[in-house]
Amino acid sequence: MSSPSAIFDRRLLALRQARAAAHPPLPDFLLERVAEDLAERLAIVRREFRLALDLGTHLGLVRRALAPLPNVGLLIQAELSPELKPGSLLVGADEEALPFGDETLDLVVSALSLQFVNDLPGTLIQIRRALKGDGLFLGALLGGATLKELREAWLVAEAEIAGGASPRVAPFADVRDLGSLLRRAGFALPVADSDTVTVTYPSPLHVMREVKAMGASNMLLARRRVPVTRGLLMRACEVYADRFGRPDGRVPATFEIITLTAWAPHESQPKPLRPGSAQHRLADALNVKEHKGPKDLSAE
Repeated sequence: MSSPSAIFDRRLLALRQARAAAHPPLPDFLLERVAEDLAERLAIVRREFRLALDLGTHLGLVRRALAPLPNVGLLIQAELSPELKPGSLLVGADEEALPFGDETLDLVVSALSLQFVNDLPGTLIQIRRALKGDGLFLGALLGGATLKELREAWLVAEAEIAGGASPRVAPFADVRDLGSLLRRAGFALPVADSDTVTVTYPSPLHVMREVKAMGASNMLLARRRVPVTRGLLMRACEVYADRFGRPDGRVPATFEIITLTAWAPHESQPKPLRPGSAQHRLADALNVKEHKGPKDLSAE
């Protein structure tokens, strides 16, 4: 049973990801891009990660991208659906209930799975606890601008034909919110950065087919449980093409990728200086004259 605050149907997500992995009609270009980016970021980190976890990345794309890196040792895969990619180092695990002990992992990577967990703050806390001191978390998830064109097209079409809109595109998080969640989860040195990718397709139907191929089609618990009519589908495609179509006939689809970098706290990490402990004045560094405020309260 799902909790009252649950947003996603996790059971349906597992079934769709397994189906997409068993019969992939299209390559998951977005996941490939993210896997390559995560590998590039890890390649410049000057430390060794003897035991690493690939959390929730289906199709083994992250595992293949990280395999050539000399600083990444044993890599375990944890999947919501274990049948996604058979292997001796595959663990069936829900991101919301990680089966790893405290301070057991040196590295946790996750590519495009955490945007579908119902309790992201709780999941981040579990990841931080599973990391050893000075262990690294590197994750990528979809941000709020993702599929904004598709969201608008469905909202307009359903308002016209069905008299109201059914939730169809997930409510993705904002980059500022994610940075705050890392701090709340107890991570040190948290960084969240955003990259917007715009891809063009021959038609809106091609956009929908690719989202389905990713195993990421609508799994919201609040979704309308009736089949989509042909008329509604065609109207959504018309709105999409009319509002966002390009002169060459193709349509764009926006994907915002937010990458999170954070470390489990450790005494060796740099600490912020105590207020008032600076040994050099900012005015001297900028070669400008220092101006004090109306009243100097430093002696009070």
